[in-house]
Amino acid sequence: MKSILLSLLLCFCFTGCLKKRDRIENGPFRYTGNIVVDGLTRTYLVNLPPNYYESADFSLVIAMHGGGGNGGQFETSSKLTQKANAAQFIVVYPDGVKGNGLLKAQTWNAGGCCEYAVEHNINDVKFISQLIDKLVTDYKINPKKVYATGHSNGGMMAYRLACELSDKIAAIAPNSSTMVVTQPCNASRAVPILHMHSALDTNVPYTGGVGTGFSNHYNPPLDSVFQVWSLKNACATPAQVITNNAAYKLTKWTDCSNNVSIQYYLTKDGGHAWPPSAAINSNDLLWDFFQQYQSP
Repeated sequence: MKSILLSLLLCFCFTGCLKKRDRIENGPFRYTGNIVVDGLTRTYLVNLPPNYYESADFSLVIAMHGGGGNGGQFETSSKLTQKANAAQFIVVYPDGVKGNGLLKAQTWNAGGCCEYAVEHNINDVKFISQLIDKLVTDYKINPKKVYATGHSNGGMMAYRLACELSDKIAAIAPNSSTMVVTQPCNASRAVPILHMHSALDTNVPYTGGVGTGFSNHYNPPLDSVFQVWSLKNACATPAQVITNNAAYKLTKWTDCSNNVSIQYYLTKDGGHAWPPSAAINSNDLLWDFFQQYQSP
C-alpha cells in the first residue's frame, strides 16, 4: 500500500513539475500589451511563432490596420499570424487611436489622413518607435530585421515610417494605400518598398484623387509616390515592367542605393482589400521581400 501511495505521489509531483517547467520554457505565444505615449495608453497584440522558445534572432513585422479597423480585426482579415507561424517571424498588431465619434473609429496619423488621428495631431511615429524599442527589449528580435506593412490608412502610415523612422524600419510593404506625408520625406537611408494595389480600388485610386472611403481626403497618384522614392533611393535603372498579364502588372525599380529595390504590383481585378486581388498572395510576397533586407 505504501509503495502504491509513493508511486502516485511521485507521479503527481513529476507531472506537476513537468507542467510548471513547460510553462517556464515554452510560455504563452500571444500577448496583449500597452504603453503610454504622450499621455495616451496605446495598445497592441503580439504573436510569437511556435519555435520562439527554442530559437533566437527573430524578425518583427509591424502590421497596421486600415482606418476604422483595429489590430485584432486586421489579424483576422489579413491572416498574417498564420504566415508568421509558418515562416517563424514575430508579428505585432498595434491599434490606432480611437476617435470620439459614435463609432470610435481607430485611425493613424499618416500625414494627410486620417480623421481623428490627424485632427488631433497624434504622434503615431513616436508610438511605433517606442513600441519597437519595447518589443526588441522584451523579445528575441533582431533590431536590424524590423519591417512595416499595413492596409489603406495603415499602409499610409508605413510610408510615413519609411520617411521618419528609416533608422529602425528595414523595409515596408504598403497595401491599397498611398503616401500622404505633409512634410518633406527625410529618410536617412534608402528604403526597400513593396507596394500592392488593385486598379479597381475606388477608396484609394491608384491614379490619385479623392476616394470613396470614409475619409474625405486627397490621395496622391502612385506614379508620383514612386517617383519620389526612386529619386530618394537613387535608383539607376528606371521603372521596368517585369510582368504584365491578365492578372497583374509588376513594375520594378532597381540598381538603387544599398541594393534596395521598389516593387509595385497592380492587380487588374479585386478592390480595396487585403490582398487586393486573388491574383497575388500579399503575405507570401511581403515575407519573400522582407527577407532580402536588413537595416544597416
